[in-house]
Amino acid sequence: MAISSTHATEAGLWVNLSLVPGLGPQAMCQLLAALGSPEQIYATSRQRLRDYLPEAVANAIAAGPNADITDQIQSWLQQEGNALVTLADAAYPRLLLDISNPPPLLYAKGELSLLNAPSLAIVGSRSASAQGEKNAEQFAGALSQSGFCIVSGMALGIDAAAHRGALQAGGSTIAVVGTGLDIVYPARNRQLAHQIASQGLIISEFALGTPSIAKNFPRRNRIISGLSQGCLVVEANLQSGSLITARLALEQGREVFAIPGSIHSPQAKGCHQLIKQGAKLVDDMGDILAELGGMHGHKSGASKARRVQQATAESDSPLLKALGFEPISLDTLVEQSGLTVEDLSAMLLVLELEGQVTSLPGGRFQRIA
Repeated sequence: MAISSTHATEAGLWVNLSLVPGLGPQAMCQLLAALGSPEQIYATSRQRLRDYLPEAVANAIAAGPNADITDQIQSWLQQEGNALVTLADAAYPRLLLDISNPPPLLYAKGELSLLNAPSLAIVGSRSASAQGEKNAEQFAGALSQSGFCIVSGMALGIDAAAHRGALQAGGSTIAVVGTGLDIVYPARNRQLAHQIASQGLIISEFALGTPSIAKNFPRRNRIISGLSQGCLVVEANLQSGSLITARLALEQGREVFAIPGSIHSPQAKGCHQLIKQGAKLVDDMGDILAELGGMHGHKSGASKARRVQQATAESDSPLLKALGFEPISLDTLVEQSGLTVEDLSAMLLVLELEGQVTSLPGGRFQRIA
């Protein structure tokens, strides 16, 4: 049986309660605060339930849990990597407890410890430019190496690029999805979803079997921002859902960052609007670390990032001495600089973000500034 922070028999009650018609997340949290656990709520008389709820909702709870739903969740929890995390669990993300309407429960697949890791959301357009996706990958890779878990929504475009960047850098990532965890949406991200479940974490507040419904995605976005200390918007037009995530982040007291673009690009207008409204303009990783570097617990990761930035900035650094203006392979750089592959990769990411280095086919690099 899969390890779950909620026992399977209790899980059935939590899921049943969350599916009562007319009982939304906020009302469910209020009911739990008033009456206790789902077991205590189901043991409460119909008359007393009516003191807290509309009659139809009280009657639905008084009718008792649905055995089919209980069987479904118990069967799902027996699959490797699956878990249900509720407000009663120690694994429940502490940052979500600070938002106004936390989800009472989360379906999870993967590494539960990431729920309380220092995290940064990276979001943006589904119809991203090639440069936008590259920026998302590079920022996600560099920031994950500095100790942040990268949170996004597994949508096409910027979201998927952010997840890929974190995974490729050997970092961690959380995908917050707007469907049930037994459905992969969009289908083109199936391979990415399997990789995230294997190396990171996928979560959803939506019940198993919930299809892709437009109204669920803005609701999903409050979890993306709520899990994170900050939110970076890479590309967004003025109608982008990522602007909803940024607004929610501001409401939740999180830092908001935006990467500027061409004044002629529709995909940059959303970022420019955020910057006008007070979001911090970002053109390298240091802008984010300056705001968040002291806020998270991975001090070694933050120190490493500062060491990387210092090493790449020094004109006599071993890397810049080894990195000439002709293409050079990573293996050759390792030999010439005396640096480890891990440190070298992190430094090259910073240099590429700063526009001093470009990556070439075949794993080669070239100094351009």
